[in-house]
Amino acid sequence: MADKATIEINDKKIELPLIKGTENELAIDISTLRASSGGVITLDPGFKNTGSCESAITFLDGEKGILRYRGYDIAELAENVDFLEVAYLLIFGELPTKEQNDKFHDDIKAESVVDEDVKKIVEAFPKSAHPMGVISSLTSALTAFNPSSVNVESEADMYKSVVRILGKMPVLVAWTMRKKQGLPLDYGDDSLGYVENLLKMMFTKPNKTYVQNQVLVDAMDKLLILHADHEQNCSTSTVRVVGSSHAGLFASISAGISALWGPLHGGANQAVLEMLEAIQADGGDTKKYMAKAKDKNDPFRLMGFGHRVYKNFDPRARIIKKAADQVLHDLGIEDPILDIAKGLEKEALEDSYFVDRKLYPNVDFYSGIIYRAMGIPTDMFTVMFAIGRLPGWIAQWREMRLRKEPIGRPRQIYVGATERKFVPVDAR
Repeated sequence: MADKATIEINDKKIELPLIKGTENELAIDISTLRASSGGVITLDPGFKNTGSCESAITFLDGEKGILRYRGYDIAELAENVDFLEVAYLLIFGELPTKEQNDKFHDDIKAESVVDEDVKKIVEAFPKSAHPMGVISSLTSALTAFNPSSVNVESEADMYKSVVRILGKMPVLVAWTMRKKQGLPLDYGDDSLGYVENLLKMMFTKPNKTYVQNQVLVDAMDKLLILHADHEQNCSTSTVRVVGSSHAGLFASISAGISALWGPLHGGANQAVLEMLEAIQADGGDTKKYMAKAKDKNDPFRLMGFGHRVYKNFDPRARIIKKAADQVLHDLGIEDPILDIAKGLEKEALEDSYFVDRKLYPNVDFYSGIIYRAMGIPTDMFTVMFAIGRLPGWIAQWREMRLRKEPIGRPRQIYVGATERKFVPVDAR
């Protein structure tokens, strides 16, 4: 196979190199196109066909339903390691040894105390504030309490920044939820594991002893693992672009959280529950809404089914469906919203319209079910996504800086007015 691609523009042939990835993905390197063609650029709205970088972190094949972190299959990781081991893998490139793993846990616990002044910021937000806006602001505010920039050439500096934000984020997440609920802000217990402590900080009541439920711990651990990275999506690309200006790690992640907020990205699991609530309010007839979803003239959209990347079954959904079934069985919850969800799932998996189009329930569908069963408020769902995606954002930011990637600066095709003469205000 040729190692070049040829583009002909105005009778001029331009040769561009082909780049081949380790999984045999091919790309045309157009980095010299504008210079060699006299100003011609490519136009790709949404960057659906444009690679912004070379990355060694996550491999995704949507047609085959494959997701791997650093070469490891997502199902194998979800079954055999915990969230912080996956975080270490994504950020540093290899699964940790026992000594590295123990140190990573201990160092994160040592950084899990947040400056008391941050509480004042939390308390200044009205209860009506959306948790994603709060968590984005708090993450950005960490910069004020850690003003020195990260020396990316120093492994020690980079490691300290990594454990610092991994240690503080669960506290910020728990405080964000508890502020909205009018509960005291809790620091948790550093004798607990990462996920156990997160759940305790979120759910402990001032007048009760908190009791861990291992089924919920395992389900949350898997959810965080499944959300940990997903190649160059909207929020990850945002983190890399913001970081390419040499903005700090906390500021870059704050920008990623804001990008994740949108209902077409991380907000999809919240949209699933809002859809289920709307179906319940209309009588709970799932067959009616499945018919509406199949009607091309009906504006109703079935949230949580299919995926813009996966053209087959979302591999993360296979894993989390099992966890969702375990959570619902263990808690024995009677909830009409969850009954509607199970009804939609059953019909979609049996209806030829959805099966033929591979519109299977995705990870957002099942994660929303689990979060609701746990008692997590709907507007906190995307915040839970954010804490899961944190290691991926850190890994992508670190990789971008170590590769010394240039500042992100897309081009455009101008379609506005051509040159016009200025007209004074009294003559307009």
